[in-house]
Amino acid sequence: MVRINKVYTKTGDKGETSLAQGRRISKDHPRVNAYGTVDELNSLVGIVRCFNLQKPASVRRDKFESILQTIQQRLFDLGSILATDPKGDRKNLPALSEQNVTWLEDVIDAMNEELSPLKSFVLPGGSPVNAFLHQCRTVCRRAEREIVSLSREEEIDSNLLAYVNRLSDALFVFSRWTASTMNEDEFLWEPGKQDPDDWRWETGAT
Repeated sequence: MVRINKVYTKTGDKGETSLAQGRRISKDHPRVNAYGTVDELNSLVGIVRCFNLQKPASVRRDKFESILQTIQQRLFDLGSILATDPKGDRKNLPALSEQNVTWLEDVIDAMNEELSPLKSFVLPGGSPVNAFLHQCRTVCRRAEREIVSLSREEEIDSNLLAYVNRLSDALFVFSRWTASTMNEDEFLWEPGKQDPDDWRWETGAT
């Protein structure tokens, strides 16, 4: 178990931080950017869970909660791997496997079976669950880009990139699935839609 006795250490006041094995690196190092963005993504998935659990109890709500909880656990594993010195002792680290990637693919496939073909691009928004899922998707893409940048400097397990790549696809499907099966609103892109002329309001209108 991880034990944290003191929150602040003052050791980062000069712009450096420690990896899990003690190596000191700059706070803008590609490795810190990568696991920092994974942490940001995990926080957003937590927001989706909060809004999902505000919906009336149902089998779909509870199954979706289980899926999101699993993803949060996996993202913490991923962040721990990225926050550990690749040259240090990694035998006690959690690992992401090909089976984890396949699990995500199975979830995507099961949800896609319940969706009609997409006829337009989707605009983020519609409901808190939908909007935050789209924000998760975009942050996940950023995490993927930053892991790719890190991989140019240091060796990265290919399963990490595969998982994050598949997760961004999953988050998009989640947004469509919740809109289709859990009464969430969805906004579609209308290419070239004209600006409205009736946007003005009367003085004093509420």
